[in-house]
Amino acid sequence: MRSPELPRAPVDATTGDVDALVPIERIRRRWPVVLAGAMTLLMVAGLARELLDHGLHALWRHVPASPAFYLAFALLYMSAPTFDWLIFRRLWGLPAAGLVALVKKRIANEVVVGYSGDAYFYVWARARMKMVAAPFGAVKDVTILSAVAGNLITLAMVVVSLPFARDLLSPDMFKVVAGSAAITLAISLPFLIFSRRVFSLPRRMLWWVFNMHCLRLAFGSLMIAVAWAFAMPDVALGMWLFLAAARLLVSRLPLVPNKDLLFANFAILLIGQGEALSDLMAFTAALTLAAHVALIGVFGLSSLFVRNRA
Repeated sequence: MRSPELPRAPVDATTGDVDALVPIERIRRRWPVVLAGAMTLLMVAGLARELLDHGLHALWRHVPASPAFYLAFALLYMSAPTFDWLIFRRLWGLPAAGLVALVKKRIANEVVVGYSGDAYFYVWARARMKMVAAPFGAVKDVTILSAVAGNLITLAMVVVSLPFARDLLSPDMFKVVAGSAAITLAISLPFLIFSRRVFSLPRRMLWWVFNMHCLRLAFGSLMIAVAWAFAMPDVALGMWLFLAAARLLVSRLPLVPNKDLLFANFAILLIGQGEALSDLMAFTAALTLAAHVALIGVFGLSSLFVRNRA
């Protein structure tokens, strides 16, 4: 005889599905941590490559003696993450701890690949859902507006400087600069024409973010000019301001193959002192890389300390 079957508990049709989704949910929770760790490793590898290739030897060839140079450089270095923090502070109420993630964003953009830092910051914000429910739209809008602000300022500088630079540039280089300006305008126009479909923030907030990016670019140009003026005080600050504007212009021209070389040659034509100026430019670039390395090391040790205490 078969033993009587025990009554079965009612089965919730969703229970099995929910249980099956638990591992997937855990994976979803882990992917921001995994991507953030991978980005950190890429930043370390990129910094090592940059320093070994051309940055390390330049640190000792021309060392400015004025402490004011290093103060201005520190303000320059922190200007981008600080202005970003002010923007996201207003958008999200971003805490002070977010400044660390924004510094890493800047480092990744410079030593890994363009806009990889913005992807890293999105991942960082996505992992903190209590802070913000939908970070993608804000990160996207802020990133696009940063590029648009840089492009529009570059275009304005091209319009102002090209008549004066015609005698300093060869005909071929003049055509390259003019063509680069046209491409820069073409890149920016779609975002302006289709702004309602591209952006998700309110129009008033978009204008505020745009103005903050313009202020950041102006402040950064001022600080690099002040730093160079303290390093080489025999050159007038006005000339350094002009060179800082030229540096911003050259850095955003898409068709120029060797931007650093073009800027260095342009600067030497204007103020002379070729060897001293080349050493100063190399030292500024190397000091930026050294700051990247130092901060990545500090952040890594701090994270390790926090984990050990936990």
